[in-house]
Amino acid sequence: MLRYIVYRLLAAIPTLFLISALVFLIIELPPGDYFETYVAELQAQGETVDPKKIEYLKEQYGFDKPLLERYLTWVGGMLQGDFGYSFEYELPVSDVVGNRLYLTIVVSMVTIIFTWLIAFPIGIYSATHQYSWGDYGLTFIGLLGLATPNFLLALILLYLANVWFGTSIGHLMDARFIDQPMSWPKFRSMAEHMVIPVIVIGTAGTAGMIRRLRANLLDELQKQYVVTARAKGVPPLRALLKYPLRMSLNFFIADIGSILPAVISGAEVVAIVLSLETTGPLLIRALQSQDMYLAGSFLMFLATLTVIGVLISDIALAVLDPRIRLQEGRRR
Repeated sequence: MLRYIVYRLLAAIPTLFLISALVFLIIELPPGDYFETYVAELQAQGETVDPKKIEYLKEQYGFDKPLLERYLTWVGGMLQGDFGYSFEYELPVSDVVGNRLYLTIVVSMVTIIFTWLIAFPIGIYSATHQYSWGDYGLTFIGLLGLATPNFLLALILLYLANVWFGTSIGHLMDARFIDQPMSWPKFRSMAEHMVIPVIVIGTAGTAGMIRRLRANLLDELQKQYVVTARAKGVPPLRALLKYPLRMSLNFFIADIGSILPAVISGAEVVAIVLSLETTGPLLIRALQSQDMYLAGSFLMFLATLTVIGVLISDIALAVLDPRIRLQEGRRR
């Protein structure tokens, strides 16, 4: 196990370097740069721009250097904890992301817990009561959740929350609590404003998890070892939890590789519709304005979380399912 983990960690180094090169190249592919986009926006507003100032800024931030040199400078800075400077926000990248990262993690973790609490009981019930009225009803609700666009559901719930409860979901808290230390009134405000985003973001994930858990559990319940356990008089709950449910959770463990970056990126479209101060809209805006250091550092952070998540899921799968081996056994 230890040898496998060390091997995967060493293999992650060239993987992340390759990803960093691709990220940097893709951000550089569109014509122009942030300063040209900035000049175009100012000119569209009827303002004048001093060309000497733009040239000075390009020279100051290294845009006059060759592409390879800028890439190496960027990677070297990240290895030292310097993620660069955000041109649009005129702040270091760590300062720009740091304020939103906390709120993003809170919303995403609550959404994941909400998804698990709803999906697991419903998925287990649907699988153990196949073709019952409850199964048909829950299946219909699951398909409805998959078919409903998140942004449309966000708009509907945004209106209903304002009309029925008088809650304006324009932020994750009341305006007076922004940039204030955590307190009980601020916590209550966050909890009140978080209900709608959690329901909207978690709807599609909950519906998808219900369908997958039901399908996997039905497949396991039809296998011979479950039939044998029932024939020997094993209690139904124990016969369900001992192996079938455990084996059907493989997809759930495998999803850890995508859950970790999803915790940070959040639901971008929903966050834009609900005006949430999460990192998703920040990334989209950085890509649109070609704020390369902010966008590139953010994408590299997500790539690192993906590599770590895949490693964790592989190890957890080997522990959960004895049929899975981290490496090929010796041939006799």
